[in-house]
Amino acid sequence: MDIKEQALKKHYDWQGKIEVVSRAPIETREDLSLAYTPGVAQPCLEIAENPELSYKLTRRSNLVAVITDGTAVLGLGDIGGLAGMPVMEGKCCLFKEFGGVDAFPLCVKSKDPDEIVRTIELISDSFGGINLEDISAPRCFEIEAKLKERLDIPVFHDDQHGTAIVVGAALMNAVKLAGKKLADITVVINGAGSAGIAIGKFLLKLGIGNLIMVDIGGIINRDEAYDNPAHAEMSKITNKNNVKGGLADAMRGADVFVGVSKPNLVTPEMVKSMADKPVLFPMANPNPEITYDLAKESGAFIVGTGRSDYPNQINNVLVFPGVFKGALSVRAKAITEEMKLAAAHAIAALVTDDKLAVDYIIPSALDKSVAAAVAKAVADEWTRTEHSQNT
Repeated sequence: MDIKEQALKKHYDWQGKIEVVSRAPIETREDLSLAYTPGVAQPCLEIAENPELSYKLTRRSNLVAVITDGTAVLGLGDIGGLAGMPVMEGKCCLFKEFGGVDAFPLCVKSKDPDEIVRTIELISDSFGGINLEDISAPRCFEIEAKLKERLDIPVFHDDQHGTAIVVGAALMNAVKLAGKKLADITVVINGAGSAGIAIGKFLLKLGIGNLIMVDIGGIINRDEAYDNPAHAEMSKITNKNNVKGGLADAMRGADVFVGVSKPNLVTPEMVKSMADKPVLFPMANPNPEITYDLAKESGAFIVGTGRSDYPNQINNVLVFPGVFKGALSVRAKAITEEMKLAAAHAIAALVTDDKLAVDYIIPSALDKSVAAAVAKAVADEWTRTEHSQNT
């Protein structure tokens, strides 16, 4: 059987990848009275008097909602929330396995951004954080922005920010190994959806010299009028030289290629046209914009993909368990840009200079020590910011 057949068989066997496990023993009448009635009335009254105690008297302090509307599930497109449930359950498994964070999948049966926002707002008191997942652009930007305005708990769209953080971490080490500086490089991103735009904005915050974004209509530039507000915004802050054309034009002389688009869009000629020691992160899944082997044969210095069967797997699992673990530990009310930058630097730093190599620029996706390092960096950054604001 291939991996798809094996996975389908396992899902039939599992009948769901998560379950609820009681933390309170119920063996005696006293147990029942303590965990439920009449004893449970007292914590209820305490929370009614002081809502902040919900973090100490319930599981809220370690509970994240993983929420989707099913409009952009992996590479499958708009298949609906119900069909996206296996992905959401898988995400919850990763939260627990890598970060020790409890997570619960919720699939919202709506494509109306306002209805989705209101639904999440109404249930938000049950959770310590909200992880948005597999929501199509540009709706995802609106949903996240409104939730951040209305909620006082962390809201994190992993497809955007988790991807951006892990790409940023990989890029920092790749550029170091290539003997270049972030401020001097040109990065091309192919795919200007939610992930591509978030990566672009994050890399600009990291300090890259020039960013060129390419979408299905070609290079985003200042002379075009864009109906998509996100594209219009990016046209003002990218493409310093206002280059026009297609992907081949964008890649000519570029130092780095990042792909969040479709398979087989990058040719050997495009790679050969890049600057010295080109770095390629073709991350379309399951089939990248150019295969690892073909990219290397074409002269790529470093290649990282989203796949686990090649070196330098650029995977969000290095990010979101630790980000939420850290945010929850200090009861952060948001996940700030500074916290995201701290997470990227923490991941990059785990690959020490003596271990840094073309086939090892980022920790393994299975390295469970990453979440602890990210959590500490995120928590420390929130605490530092809070302290500075209060002094």
